[in-house]
Amino acid sequence: MKNTYMQKKEEVVRDFYVLDATDVNLGRLATKAAHILRGKNKTTFTPHIDCGDNVIIVNAEKVNLTGNKLNDKIYYNHSGYTGGLRERTAKEMKEKYPVEMVERAIKGMLPKGRLGRQMYRKLFVYAGESHPHAAQKPIKLEIK
Repeated sequence: MKNTYMQKKEEVVRDFYVLDATDVNLGRLATKAAHILRGKNKTTFTPHIDCGDNVIIVNAEKVNLTGNKLNDKIYYNHSGYTGGLRERTAKEMKEKYPVEMVERAIKGMLPKGRLGRQMYRKLFVYAGESHPHAAQKPIKLEIK
């Protein structure tokens, strides 16, 4: 009987992938990115090892939200002080902080704890078309 293959962290080979967020729904973009960051697109996936790849997302400002989410969805932050609750609509986030909006969506789909924070560090989101990772020869992926 064969044993299940468990990858060691020394054996992990990481690639860079580029995802273009132009006219892509935020949820679809986030699930695709989280899938790659987690390493579930590989045959050597091991749940307790960070075996995922690096993800570069460009054109975060052009991401799409369906329905009436631009007006109804609210993002909350709290400073920790009394009365320190800050609320922003998705429309305001898309206009002023598109990178943070995409990062929050992806971070929520990653595991919580030490492993999830390690995976999150491999995410690079840019509001515009350009990114400084050309030397890593990133692979362009299409989102369906």
